[in-house]
Amino acid sequence: MPDTRPDTRPDTMPDTRPAPVLSLTDATLSLDGNAGRVDILRGITLDIQAGESVGLVGPSGSGKSSLLMLMGGLERATSGRVMALGHDLTTMDEDALARFRRGNMGVVFQSFHLIPMMTALENVATPLELAGHRDAFARASAELEAVGLGPRADHYPAQLSGGEQQRVALARASAPRPRILLADEPTGNLDEANGQAIIRLLFDLRDRQGATLVLVTHSAELAARCDRVVRLRDGRIDAAPLRAAAE
Repeated sequence: MPDTRPDTRPDTMPDTRPAPVLSLTDATLSLDGNAGRVDILRGITLDIQAGESVGLVGPSGSGKSSLLMLMGGLERATSGRVMALGHDLTTMDEDALARFRRGNMGVVFQSFHLIPMMTALENVATPLELAGHRDAFARASAELEAVGLGPRADHYPAQLSGGEQQRVALARASAPRPRILLADEPTGNLDEANGQAIIRLLFDLRDRQGATLVLVTHSAELAARCDRVVRLRDGRIDAAPLRAAAE
């Protein structure tokens, strides 16, 4: 006889993929200026998995850096949701965001953002001290050695070249062993030789620590090193085929 029992099998197989490290859902960013409201990001939906490296590319003014700032909780979405490591950044106040970044994120800026009154060693040790690490200076020294600046640990930023300052910034970002590393045009202020060195160090740090890496770049070579390239145009993700890795 035919089997007349109801079919209780699920319509689809359960999704066993791990939750993304970074997840944006219909995220927007608008700012009010003298000329009125400016829509910078318009409905960004994007998932980034653990250990992935993602390059954000596109024309100047397309929203690349603003998107990176949303991911780091350095800008607050006007609407939508921004999740990082299971935490909703859109609901956290500034103090909570600072604590969250301190233990989970490293950020590298184009213009270094080193503290001029502190030596290279002190700059790298500062976030470790704030996080309560008793071995802050030992770890900072090891990070400076890893980026080839051990002999320059006692030098102040003004005594370092641009390439050296960016290496200090990389050491500072990586010292807390962040799970997410964000970099905004990390080679933008450097000559070709120093830019190449920073690219190598950036991916060496990512591989050594297993961090998820998201970077903004105009460099086709740097974008090509990433597992995935996301192109922005006019504040939206551009789904058109890429003719080149970056502009």
